[in-house]
Amino acid sequence: MASKGASVTGGADGKAVATGPPNQTLYCTNLPDKLRKYDLRLSLYTLFSTYGTVLDVVAMKTQKMRGQAHVVFKDIQASTQAMRALQGFDFFGKQMKIVYAKGTSSVMAKLRGTYIAPTAGAGPTGVSTDLQKSIFSGPPGAIPARPTEVNGEAHGVKRAREEESDEEEAPMEEDSDVPMEASSDED
Repeated sequence: MASKGASVTGGADGKAVATGPPNQTLYCTNLPDKLRKYDLRLSLYTLFSTYGTVLDVVAMKTQKMRGQAHVVFKDIQASTQAMRALQGFDFFGKQMKIVYAKGTSSVMAKLRGTYIAPTAGAGPTGVSTDLQKSIFSGPPGAIPARPTEVNGEAHGVKRAREEESDEEEAPMEEDSDVPMEASSDED
C-alpha cells in the first residue's frame, strides 16, 4: 500500500507503481548493471536532459546500489514529465522503473544555500582530522597547501606560469602541399 502523501499510478506494464510526493529527484531502478559507471551516467543524462535541465546523475556500482540511479532536475515539472514519458522505457534491454525520490538531493540544498556537511562519521574512524576541519570550516578556496620535499625538491607547490610574448610570431607549418601563393586569401 502507498504511504501517506503518495500517489499510485499505472506503470508501463499495467501494474500499479507507488510514487512519493513530487520531487525534483527521480529514483530509477532496473538499470543494466553491466555498464561502466561513466557510460551509465552519460546515457542517463543524455536521455533525461531532453525533458529539462538535469543538474546531476548519481549512479553507484556498490552491491547495494547496482542497477539504480538518481537523476536530479532543476524543477519538479521537468522531473514529472520525464517520469511519465520514460516509465518502462527500454534502456539497454531492460525496462526502466522510475519513481520520485524519497528525499531531496544535496545538489538542491547546495543551490538553495541550506546544505549542511555531514558531521557524524566524518573520517574512517568517526573523528574529523585537523585537515578536514580546516577545509570544511574555512572560507571557500582556503584549502591549505602542504608542500612536500622529495630528493630535496619541493613537490605539491604550484609554479608560476611562464608568460608568452605577443611579439613573437607562431612558426608556420612546413608540411603543407599547397604553395604559399595559392593558399593566400588576397586577390
